[in-house]
Amino acid sequence: MLVLSRENIEQIYSMKQCLEDVEHVFREHVQGRVVTPVRTAIEHPKYEATSLFMPAYLESDDYVAVKVISIFPHNHEHGIKALQSVILLTEAKTGQHVAMMDASLLTVMRTGASSGVATKYMAKEDARICAVLGCGAQAIGQIQAVMEVRALTEIYLYNRTRAKADEMKEQLHTLYPDWKGEIHVVEDANQAVENADIVICSTKATTPLFDGNRLKPGAHINAIGAFLPHMQEVDLTTLQRSAKVVVDTLEGAEHEAGDLLIPISRGEWSLNQLHAELGEILVGSKTGREHAEEITLYKSVGIAYLDTAVAKTVYERSKAAGLGTEIRL
Repeated sequence: MLVLSRENIEQIYSMKQCLEDVEHVFREHVQGRVVTPVRTAIEHPKYEATSLFMPAYLESDDYVAVKVISIFPHNHEHGIKALQSVILLTEAKTGQHVAMMDASLLTVMRTGASSGVATKYMAKEDARICAVLGCGAQAIGQIQAVMEVRALTEIYLYNRTRAKADEMKEQLHTLYPDWKGEIHVVEDANQAVENADIVICSTKATTPLFDGNRLKPGAHINAIGAFLPHMQEVDLTTLQRSAKVVVDTLEGAEHEAGDLLIPISRGEWSLNQLHAELGEILVGSKTGREHAEEITLYKSVGIAYLDTAVAKTVYERSKAAGLGTEIRL
């Protein structure tokens, strides 16, 4: 078995490659070539934390993987990362467990790439201004992916604790030293949203972050933070103003997307109003953006086949490069 660290992965895997892998596997899903049971979520009320167990099989690629991810928001109080995860990769032809890899970076990358693919097909071609609501662990992957598919000139950062937004601003300056755009840290989510062509929601909020009336015509929203039924980042107005509401998977939305399930439980919205799964837009069976003024929303709760897809590429590239540590169990 090959054991791969975060440092190994950083040497051979980029956001550009991740976007290609994610777009490929979304297409595979729509064409019926993946098997992905609904993930198991175990709540830890004592610590206000969650553990997720996420298996998936890619028929065309002949790999199976399971990711175990821990989300412990209060870990920062102890100097420990809030998001920790590992992926076990299995070769489907023989059942051999071929790799175990750190998945914290890959989780951020593939979640970002999911939004990046949605942005590629749903945001305006000339989208230049991005608002980021929530500057936690997932935000950097969201920004990196959007930067790959749209030529941003301004980024607005909002976080409930301003210091994290300030840290994100410095991180972005370090990552993109030659980028000529501007970064603004703002005190109010509505202020960020009203300027934005692209809105990224990446928080653990249980109530909406902004007033949907503040969205400007033509805005695209990537709502990725609310991954459990009680969590909510966007309000009913945002859903009602969205010409197209698209999800990563219908099954995930039905079980976990609080942004949709909460208004459904109140009789204010219906899953019948969903426009498509993202993969349906990629294969052309459903339309993406059709005109500049429509507001579009991509709601993602995460899906395990994304992890299998990226793990497969990471493993094969690492083997070719001679990276990682071989162990025998």
